[in-house]
Amino acid sequence: MSATSEHPLLSRRAAITVFLAFASAYFLSTLIRAITATLSPTLTLEMGLNARDLGLLAGGYFLGFSLTQLPLGSWLDRFGPKKVNIAFLAVAVLGCLAFATATSFVGLLAARMLCGVGLSACLMAPLTGYRRWFDSTAQLRTNSWMLMTGSLGMLTSTLPVQWLMPLYGWRALFVGLAVLVVVTMALISMLVPAWVPAANSPANPAGASAASPETMPNTGYSEVWRNAYFWRMTPVGFFSYGGMVAIQTLWAGPWMTQVGGWSSIEAATGLFGINLTMLCTFWTWGLITPKLVRRGIHPNTLIAWGVPLSLLVLVALILSAEALGPWTAAVLALFCLTSSFVSLAQPAVGQAFPAALAGRALSAYNLVIFAGIFVVQWGIGLMVDLFKSLGWGTVASFQGAMTVFLICSILSYGYFLKSKPDNQHP
Repeated sequence: MSATSEHPLLSRRAAITVFLAFASAYFLSTLIRAITATLSPTLTLEMGLNARDLGLLAGGYFLGFSLTQLPLGSWLDRFGPKKVNIAFLAVAVLGCLAFATATSFVGLLAARMLCGVGLSACLMAPLTGYRRWFDSTAQLRTNSWMLMTGSLGMLTSTLPVQWLMPLYGWRALFVGLAVLVVVTMALISMLVPAWVPAANSPANPAGASAASPETMPNTGYSEVWRNAYFWRMTPVGFFSYGGMVAIQTLWAGPWMTQVGGWSSIEAATGLFGINLTMLCTFWTWGLITPKLVRRGIHPNTLIAWGVPLSLLVLVALILSAEALGPWTAAVLALFCLTSSFVSLAQPAVGQAFPAALAGRALSAYNLVIFAGIFVVQWGIGLMVDLFKSLGWGTVASFQGAMTVFLICSILSYGYFLKSKPDNQHP
């Protein structure tokens, strides 16, 4: 990671330390986010949940997450990643403890929403800091490696959680997660540097023009909402990116058990494989993206190439359904892998704005993604129950629900392609 650019940057050693501190929080956030896929059979039995309830419970995390994104962006730009992330993580501790003690579906849902609120800064905080502290090439790399860390958290939410369940139960696991979040808060407090307001930061040395983008007045989100590139990337972020996470963190499990006929332990093993695939995928993106950009291959081009692949895999998943048998998890993993092209949109959107607006731009786009996750997670559950109420079988209901998602994804990709040519990231 280069220590020189147009603005003074963190040294390589300091950058690695900061990355590891933030990565520890993001690891826990994705573990807590994805754990419902592994716990779904247990929670369904204990709480008598149907597909609609399960989708809402998993989506409750993302609903709580989404509610904070707009104020979060302003707070990140004003107070910095360190203070904001620690404050939010304190709420996550309460959410984990509330989930551990919940005795009803309503209690579980409220606790999940609280967890979503508390963990909502775990990616936006570091990305806001990286926009100031790292050069543009390093930002693409560290974005992918943060997502790799997130995949490690999702990986941990599968077989390791399945192994620990008989020993401790899901309630004790959430108490343990609360303790680990407190440890992470201490790491961020000790290792992440203090935030310097944009007008006085190294990125805006004394003598910069008052009209410089770095010194623009705080106009809230108006600059973000007026940005054409932001809107170009919105539909694919909502459906393609949001849908990938929705399936990875929830519906991959029920698809394996209810469509593929897998047992709970087989599904947990399949989820482990899916998340291991995504860990390797994001690691690879972190290695190759800077090289691709240097060769003139930018995120827009990669997204245009990658999304059709994910759509073809989704078609195969829907049409094959029961016939896939032991290959079900492999096809789901391939869908997530091919959908990962859209993850490049997030740092691209951040770089389309000046550093003083980075927190707001990134948080606004993250709101789009997580709103998409919530809608797709709950929407698939609603569709499954709707088709069942019409007399469809379980497999056909899942196929129908996924077909609705496929149609939405195709339309969002069409919008991306039809956007004006001058609406490109510079």
